[in-house]
Amino acid sequence: VRRSPYQAMAAILIMSVTFFIISVVATVTIGLNQAIGYFESKPQVTAFFKNDAKQSDIDVLKADMEQSEKVAAVKFVSKDEALKIYRQQNKNDPLLLDLVTADILPASLEISANKIEDLTPISKSVEGSPIVSEVVYQKDVVKTLTSLSAGVRKIGVTLVAVFILASVLFVSVIIAFKVSQKKEEIEIMKLLSATNWYIRWPFLLEGILYGIVGAFFGWLVSSAVLIYATPYLESFLGPIPLLPVPFLFLIGLLGVEVIVAVILGSLSSFLAVLRYLK
Repeated sequence: VRRSPYQAMAAILIMSVTFFIISVVATVTIGLNQAIGYFESKPQVTAFFKNDAKQSDIDVLKADMEQSEKVAAVKFVSKDEALKIYRQQNKNDPLLLDLVTADILPASLEISANKIEDLTPISKSVEGSPIVSEVVYQKDVVKTLTSLSAGVRKIGVTLVAVFILASVLFVSVIIAFKVSQKKEEIEIMKLLSATNWYIRWPFLLEGILYGIVGAFFGWLVSSAVLIYATPYLESFLGPIPLLPVPFLFLIGLLGVEVIVAVILGSLSSFLAVLRYLK
């Protein structure tokens, strides 16, 4: 490494970029999963009942929803409870409080889904009830999150695969070049009964070194960017509890990346050396 620092820096750079992409994709994917989980834990579908809806009919609809495998929880909100919620939300505006009574606000059913993609069928099922006047759920948010999560996974997997392949080939070329420079030394070592693994180990360790250093720098840059952007993202995300990212998660991500780096570095060096030891 000391004798050819520019080649070493190039190998570390490509590894750093690869693991930076891996860190970003992993963080964004987990963040989107947490966002979806947050919306899944909330009463996403709200069915408002007509004023002439009977309590017995409401109880029947509530029981039907509770028996559905797609439904996680069902909560009935009476007119009086709706008024309490309204007053809590508008406690700083006395004029609005005086204009609204319990008779004006409709009773409702708040339904939480087991999976965010089940919101649409649940909504359609509730809309078919004759006692329901309106059904509201965050359709745009759900659709956007689901599409975004699927898109990030596909693009992320593609990017990671491309950069991993590029890093393996790039490091293999660098190691192969160094092996070719020591061809005579390797021939002499073989004549002196040196085993293939005895010759191979220094190059394997060099590839592992490139991988570990690259993984650390890639992780460090991605973590620094995430920490810097956290205050801005928190104001944008609002109540969604995605940030700050737990320190243990970042350490765990570094550990996984180091293991992957060892595998990639070893594979790159092994492929490079294999040709010259035949």
